[in-house]
Amino acid sequence: MISITNEDNIELMERYEDNYFDLAIVDPPYGLGNKLVDGGAGRNGKFDKNRDSVGWDIVPKKEYFKELFRVSKNQIIWGSNYFDLPPTRCNLIWDKMQEFSGADFELAWTSFDKASKAFRMSRVEAYSNGKIHPTQKPVKLYEWLLMNYAEKGNKILDTHLGSGSIAIACHNLGFPLVACELHPIFFREAMSRLRNHQKQIRMF
Repeated sequence: MISITNEDNIELMERYEDNYFDLAIVDPPYGLGNKLVDGGAGRNGKFDKNRDSVGWDIVPKKEYFKELFRVSKNQIIWGSNYFDLPPTRCNLIWDKMQEFSGADFELAWTSFDKASKAFRMSRVEAYSNGKIHPTQKPVKLYEWLLMNYAEKGNKILDTHLGSGSIAIACHNLGFPLVACELHPIFFREAMSRLRNHQKQIRMF
C-alpha cells in the first residue's frame, strides 16, 4: 500500500508510534536555495533566479531529525554532508559519472553497520525522461536502496516526496510506503507521475 499526503512531515510523523517504520529513506532540503539565487553555488541549476522560487529549500530543524529517528528503526538520509549527524560506517553515494558545474556525486548517511557503497548512474540516463524537481533522484537509485537495505514487507517512510521517485520504486518492488510532500505543486506533479507509471504498468 502506498499512502501519500500533502502535509508537513512533523504532523505526519507525530501520528506514528516509536519504531513504526522499518526504514526511512529521506532527501531533506540542503539549504542551497539562496546560494543558487546569489550565484554562490557556482551554477544556475533548475531554480528560478528569485527567492520566492526557493522558499521550500530550508534545512530541517533538530525537531525533524528527532522525530525521524523516533519513528524509524533505520534511516538513509541524502545530503548528509549538509547536516549534523552521528558518525557512520556506511555512507552511500550516487556517482553521477561525469564532471559538471554541480556536485559530481550525492552523499547519504545511513544507520547501517555495513561497508560504504556506491550507486553509479549518469545524470544523462537519470534524467532522460525529464525532471520535475530540482533535487530529483532516479527511480533506479531507490530500487537499489530498497533491494540492498530493506527486507520484504518492510514499512518505508519518506518525509520529502519531491518528484515521487521513491513511490514508483516502492510500487515496482511491492514495498508499503508512507510519504508526504508539503509543496502543493511538487505534490501534484509527483502524484501525476506515479499515476501515469501505474497506468503504464497495468497496460503491459
